[in-house]
Amino acid sequence: MGTFLGHFVPGLSLALLGLWHLFNTIRSYCLKGPEAFSAKFWFPFPKLKHLELILILFFSFLSITLLTLDFPNFNFSSLKPDNLEHASMFLHLIIFACFALFCELTLCSDLFSGLIGVLSASVFAQELFLLHFHSTDHSGLEGHYHFLLQLIAFVSFSSALASASFPKSFSAALFLPISVMFQGCWFLNMGFMLWVPEYVPRGCVSNMSTSTDNNRRSVYHSGAVACESPGAEIRAKALANLQFSWMLSAILIITCALCLKYSGKVVLPKIRSSLEYERLCRQGSDRSATVTVEAPASSDQQ
Repeated sequence: MGTFLGHFVPGLSLALLGLWHLFNTIRSYCLKGPEAFSAKFWFPFPKLKHLELILILFFSFLSITLLTLDFPNFNFSSLKPDNLEHASMFLHLIIFACFALFCELTLCSDLFSGLIGVLSASVFAQELFLLHFHSTDHSGLEGHYHFLLQLIAFVSFSSALASASFPKSFSAALFLPISVMFQGCWFLNMGFMLWVPEYVPRGCVSNMSTSTDNNRRSVYHSGAVACESPGAEIRAKALANLQFSWMLSAILIITCALCLKYSGKVVLPKIRSSLEYERLCRQGSDRSATVTVEAPASSDQQ
């Protein structure tokens, strides 16, 4: 995955998956209410019900095949440790998707919903484990980007485990798609900032190019990006921190907008119907009171 496409394709997939889950989680909570809400780890499409699980299986099998064959070299004889580590992450995705699909086809999804959640948490646990103990030594600016990625993976693991343990908790269910979407966006950001020379921070260079410092000495390139001075590296890491903060802010704004949108569509009609019901009840009580007052008056006249 040490290429631009190796970060762009998984990042785009995770971002879209997180947005899809965020959309459906908020929609389900607003429609069902706090009492009937329950966390879900996959959501059916309108016409193709199992499309999400099928796409996860297809993408995972394809990724394992390309990583095992060392795409684009297609050299099966030399299995690289980092490729096997990345393939192991997708293996846990296959286990999760296969079990969830089997439970759905055998009509026992509700019975094993907790186990499906545990398998979902195992995906992020495996990701966090392999990111932390990666065979590739990510140092410098690249190491800082991967450290921030580990923070997001830890939140994904914690929220998946919390959703499996407390399926009625809307907060836990909401944290999971937010963190998955955040992971996808961060992968995309890493692909551009570390693997596209035009986006490399000022004072740093991509290892695909050569450079010299002010004293005409060659700069030692370690990782995807090398910085020419400690000050440039500090500035580049500060930029990464700002990107991390701004990206999270943008995702939270999207989350709030979706909540307000669905609350307006669901809550306001309920309020209107409740007000209409109260108005009709008041009209009915006023009419009954009028009839009650008129009845004694007519008896007095007789």
